[in-house]
Amino acid sequence: MLNKYARAFFAGIFTPLARMLIRMKISPDAVTLTGTLGVSAGALVFYPLGELFWGTVFITVFVFSDIVDGLMARMLGRTGTWGAFLDSTLDRFGDAAVFSGLIIWFFTGGNNPTIAVLALACLILGSLVSYARARAEGLGMTANVGIAERSERLVAVLVTTGFTGLGLPEPILLVVLVLLAIASLITVLQRILTVRRQALEPRSTVD
Repeated sequence: MLNKYARAFFAGIFTPLARMLIRMKISPDAVTLTGTLGVSAGALVFYPLGELFWGTVFITVFVFSDIVDGLMARMLGRTGTWGAFLDSTLDRFGDAAVFSGLIIWFFTGGNNPTIAVLALACLILGSLVSYARARAEGLGMTANVGIAERSERLVAVLVTTGFTGLGLPEPILLVVLVLLAIASLITVLQRILTVRRQALEPRSTVD
C-alpha cells in the first residue's frame, strides 16, 4: 500500500529532476549506483558515529534515487531485465548497510546490545524475505505476498532511527525493531506457504 501511493505522489515531484538528468546525459544505472553509494555511506559513516538523525537525513536524500532512476528508465524506454536486476540487487545492498550501521553503533558507542541484536535479526529476516520471492520467481512461481514489504520496513526503521537521534527514547526503537522482525518472519512464512501451495497444485496435462 505504501509503495503504491507513495510512489505515485513522489513520481510527480521528481519527474522534473528525472528529465533534467536525462538532458544531462546521465543514465538511470548511474543514478541507481549513486543512490546506493549515498545510502551506504550515510549508514556506515554517520550511524557508527552515533549521528542517527543526520545519518537518516543523509540516507533519505539518496533513498529517493530509487524513484528517480525508475522514472528515467521509463522515459527512455529502458524498463528491461537488466535495470530491474541492478535496482533490486543494489536495494538489498543499501538495506543491509542501514541495519549494519545500527548494529555497529549499538554494539559499540550506543551500548545497547539488545537493539543491536534486533537490528541483526531484521537484517537476516529481511534478506530471507527478498530471497524467498526471488527463488520462487526463479522456479517459475510467485511469492509477492506478505505484511512486511521492503518500503514499509525501510520507512519504519529510518523514521524511528532519525527521531531517536533527536531524543526519542531508545525503547521505542527497540519495539519497532521487534515488530519489524516479527513482521518479516511472518512474511517469510507467508511466502513459503504460497510457494508450497503452487508447487503442490495439480498441473493440467494436454492429451
